[in-house]
Amino acid sequence: MDRCAMAYAYHKEGYNCAQSVVGVFADRIGLTVDKLMAMAGGFGGGVGGSHMELCGAVSGGILALSLLYPHTDGADKAGKQRVYAKGKEFRRRFEEVFSFTRCGDLLNARPGITEKTHAAARLGITAHCDIMIVTAVELLEQMLSEETAA
Repeated sequence: MDRCAMAYAYHKEGYNCAQSVVGVFADRIGLTVDKLMAMAGGFGGGVGGSHMELCGAVSGGILALSLLYPHTDGADKAGKQRVYAKGKEFRRRFEEVFSFTRCGDLLNARPGITEKTHAAARLGITAHCDIMIVTAVELLEQMLSEETAA
């Protein structure tokens, strides 16, 4: 099963958007799915279910990037800038697709399937949050493949 389909399945099982995104990268991150689900548990629904803050799919993507490009030494300014740049680029790409990254704005806009939501169209997904989730995974996969190709 591909990562986008796995993320969709996680969401259907009751995991939040952030959990559904980060959980599919367990093999790349090197942590168990259970550990990742625990780490992302409070980030769904626009952070804590408020629907007012950053989209959970974006939060899950940023968490995945933080774990894939860890900044663990406070004195490592280059490492800090690297992970910030990855997060900024991911958020920019997500916003390029959906015009927003804030959960409440996305819920109001309900962008749906477009020519930029390839994974959602391929999987026949029409539910709002599921579109955000699989697109976030798709964007992360693109970023990771670009880095390995470079």
